[in-house]
Amino acid sequence: MSENAITRGATVVVGSAGTLAVTRPTFKLVPRVGPPEVFDQWKVRIGSGPGNDWVLKDNTVSATHAEITVTDKGFRIKDTGSTNGTFIDGIRVMDAILAPGKKVSFGNFETEFHVLEDTVSEKIFESEEYHGAVGRSAHMRTLFSRIQKVATTPATVLIQGETGTGKEVVAWAIYEASNRKDENFVVIDCSAIPKNLIESELFGHEKGAFTGAVSQRKGAFERAHGGTLFLDELGELELELQPKLLRALEQRKIQRVGGDKPIDVDVRIIAATNRDLQRHVAQGSFREDLYYRLAVVNLDLPPLRERLEDLDVLVNHFLHQMGKAAEDLPEGSMDIFRQHTWPGNCRELRNAVERAVVLGEAVPQPTPRQSAASSAESGPQTVVHNIDMQTAYKAQKAEVIADFEEKYARLLLKAHQGNVSAAARQAGIDRMSLHKILSRYDLDPHQLARG
Repeated sequence: MSENAITRGATVVVGSAGTLAVTRPTFKLVPRVGPPEVFDQWKVRIGSGPGNDWVLKDNTVSATHAEITVTDKGFRIKDTGSTNGTFIDGIRVMDAILAPGKKVSFGNFETEFHVLEDTVSEKIFESEEYHGAVGRSAHMRTLFSRIQKVATTPATVLIQGETGTGKEVVAWAIYEASNRKDENFVVIDCSAIPKNLIESELFGHEKGAFTGAVSQRKGAFERAHGGTLFLDELGELELELQPKLLRALEQRKIQRVGGDKPIDVDVRIIAATNRDLQRHVAQGSFREDLYYRLAVVNLDLPPLRERLEDLDVLVNHFLHQMGKAAEDLPEGSMDIFRQHTWPGNCRELRNAVERAVVLGEAVPQPTPRQSAASSAESGPQTVVHNIDMQTAYKAQKAEVIADFEEKYARLLLKAHQGNVSAAARQAGIDRMSLHKILSRYDLDPHQLARG
């Protein structure tokens, strides 16, 4: 069975000398013109922009075109929003299983896909728990093995995954297993700090450096000296601040805002983001040099829907944190949990477990996306404007725009339960622009979330 699985391109769990390992095949893409490219990683991103694993200099290939992932069901090829499409044997695909020998085209760039005999094996951690992180699936226990290897080194770690997958839990596990566990663990949420204050939060400021700087203040880098600095939601960091962060990481020196001398810092950096930074590099919204400086070790957390075998151990873990047991759940809870897709991932599951114990309800709450979808199903929101011919055009236009902005912001924040960053991403505007709109109409995201 293992040989067949490897042939069709699937990961398999194999035993050797009393240990378990995940074995995955390697593969190559052979262009119609040019040398073949061989890949041994579990996910390969393909496009014309920087930051991809295979950069194709072809004007029909999008900056972020497609990705190929090795899964337990075979090689999965997914178009990542390309303009000119991804094709298998001439048929355009969005998401498909890729078989050996198939012709694959990215736009007009033609290749042929082949699975190689060489395989790559990664050890599976012997336990289902590692310093507070839990998981039974092969993917998570392989991740625990990688964390164990990297934890005691000074290497910078980048953790990527959807919201709620447990990035902060993994960061804490790295810290707990590190040689710096007795020193400070400083957390900076880059999405929660206003743009004009983020530099001061990171690097500190001198007295009088700006309005409101009434005293000297140490930034996160200085506070974490000797310990670990966790940069959460790093993908939200403004482009113009990224070079300063890059210099701090490379030189291990910072300069306070308003200061005139460099300060040496000794910190271990762990960064996390729910954004695909490689895609943002290719699109030009994240610096390529900063990405590679952060991604010395890259840990990708899978969404809960792709590791449902972890449900039991996660539920028991959350129950234990509450001082409860499986008997405290309403009857049939686990069956209901297994039927849900968990778009909010582990955070949503934890809330569902707590609600089930407290209220006796095992039905997961609707997510912001589901709520937004329900609103859409009930029909578009209608905004009526009366035209007054006695009022000047500009004044009336400004009134219409203001009415639209306020109603749009209310619905948007309600759909995203007050999460400004997520709402801004859906709206296609930056977070500060949305904050300005909220301030303009005296809207509180938390009140909007409560309806």
